[in-house]
Amino acid sequence: MTTIGDIARLAGVAKSTVSRYLNDGSVSEATKRKIQHIIKETGYTPNAFAQSLKAKKTNIIGTIVPRLDSYASSRTLIGIDEELKTMNYQMLISHSNLDIEREIENIHSLVRQKVAGIILLPTEITERHLAIIKDVGIPVLIVGQQHKEIHSLIHNDYEAAYEVGKYVMSQGHKKIAFLGVKEKNIAVGMERREGFKKSMEDVAGIDVRFFETDMHTGGSYSIVPEIIDTFRPSIFVCATDNLAMETMKAVYLKGISIPDDLSITGFGGYEMTEMIHPGLTTAKFFYKDAGSLAARKMLSLIRGEDTSMKTVSGFEIIYRESVRKI
Repeated sequence: MTTIGDIARLAGVAKSTVSRYLNDGSVSEATKRKIQHIIKETGYTPNAFAQSLKAKKTNIIGTIVPRLDSYASSRTLIGIDEELKTMNYQMLISHSNLDIEREIENIHSLVRQKVAGIILLPTEITERHLAIIKDVGIPVLIVGQQHKEIHSLIHNDYEAAYEVGKYVMSQGHKKIAFLGVKEKNIAVGMERREGFKKSMEDVAGIDVRFFETDMHTGGSYSIVPEIIDTFRPSIFVCATDNLAMETMKAVYLKGISIPDDLSITGFGGYEMTEMIHPGLTTAKFFYKDAGSLAARKMLSLIRGEDTSMKTVSGFEIIYRESVRKI
């Protein structure tokens, strides 16, 4: 692999001269032509990360995700990466493993590495987040959550949940168990629950009960059988597709048929929800498209362009076999 040292030796100049050339510094025209010729002959490609660390302006966007094994995170990252490449930017990924302390440290770490901006997929926004984002001196965009003081790109969680609620009622369900997560996750824990509640306002004869679990794998296995035994709902509305698929397993373990005896819906639109049987009815969010949009929004922030504080990504209700009409 050709290095800057090799280019410098072949050109008969110092490594610092080659570095200045690569970072658009002051180099004589004759030396520029010589270095350009050698780079072309050797097929040398600069290390974008190392190059940007030495430059006044970097072409690296830091991204922080809560989980690397999450479908939503991975699809969002693909969208960000593909869009950044078209604009000659690179993506540097770190993950918090759903740990707030680690998330905060990741922000500090990316700033130390002189990224041009940070795209953050948080599970919640705390006062510490706000303080750090105000101090870092580079653009920060949050995706999937929102705060009035930070540029945000959100999925339309409230409206999606509202439409799911309307659909559930149109199928004749009156005893409904909504399986959500803690409110500190505003998008999943609050917006989806409140949108679902809104859809049932002023509707008589509906018995809907709200339950909480966590977003870690297996969080619903213990709570679902108890809900079935004590409440006997006709449908589970789960705040994520992962919770819905976990609920399916818990239901099958009790010997209950889906959807003949019990219906289930989710949120997310993960590819797996189409492959399982029965296919899961869900509110599909366009994570890859949202990632592309986030990348474009970030570049607008870096350029100092006028950018709205909140951008909303769309959704689509996918009707499959997991819901029975009563």
